[in-house]
Amino acid sequence: MAYKISDDCISCGACQAECPVNAISEGDGKYVIDADTCIECGACAGVCPVEAPKQD
Repeated sequence: MAYKISDDCISCGACQAECPVNAISEGDGKYVIDADTCIECGACAGVCPVEAPKQD
């Protein structure tokens, strides 16, 4: 199940830098994860200071 970034996102960009497959991009007010590209590794969740990435 792919990760999704919740509205708790503070747009710090830590998750984008950590993603090994470049599935994360800056969206409107928060970062977003492309579910088709996400490999469910959890790297984004591990670096997020507000625990915004969660498995859907």
